[in-house]
Amino acid sequence: MSSNIVWHNAAVSSNERRAQHGHHACVLWYTGLSGSGKSTIANAVDRLLFERGCHTTILDGDNVRHGLNRDLGFDEVSRIENIRRISEVSKLMLDAGLIVGTAFISPFMADRAQARALIGSTFIEVFVDTPLEECEKRDPKGLYQKARKGEIKHFTGISSPYEAPVAPELHLRTAAQSIEATAAEVVAYLERMQFIAPLEQD
Repeated sequence: MSSNIVWHNAAVSSNERRAQHGHHACVLWYTGLSGSGKSTIANAVDRLLFERGCHTTILDGDNVRHGLNRDLGFDEVSRIENIRRISEVSKLMLDAGLIVGTAFISPFMADRAQARALIGSTFIEVFVDTPLEECEKRDPKGLYQKARKGEIKHFTGISSPYEAPVAPELHLRTAAQSIEATAAEVVAYLERMQFIAPLEQD
């Protein structure tokens, strides 16, 4: 990094943003195999939070690769850089007071640990735990079929490892419950940890 670059402090503080938004900022880091339901759950949670007036955004793996990370491949080095960039963008959005949902396979423990170290105590690891057999059965993009044929290299769960979280803040088992129930579990966690206020009962 150049010695001529100096961090510019924002005129609006995190506390001011929190007071205006009415909730704490955090990063919901959804991780799991392709087809596990990360993006679907992230969007379901985002909808619930939006309807409660929360300020949110989602960083989706495929969407980010259309722009910011379109120069990256899927080899191990590219995947590490992919997650590094997303971590930095998430931190900027966190500083803006948003609840950020990130839906990325992020298969390596070291990369997720690096994201946690950068983001800090508001990093919430959400393990979307779906058996490989179920992910292959769903295969919404036909990627597993291509990977089994050898048409896709470095495919997580087939030709590249997935290192499952050991102690995630949230462990979602999608094969055992609906998307609605899973999303509600995430929102309940945010309430319990006081990132958002619980709904007032009539």
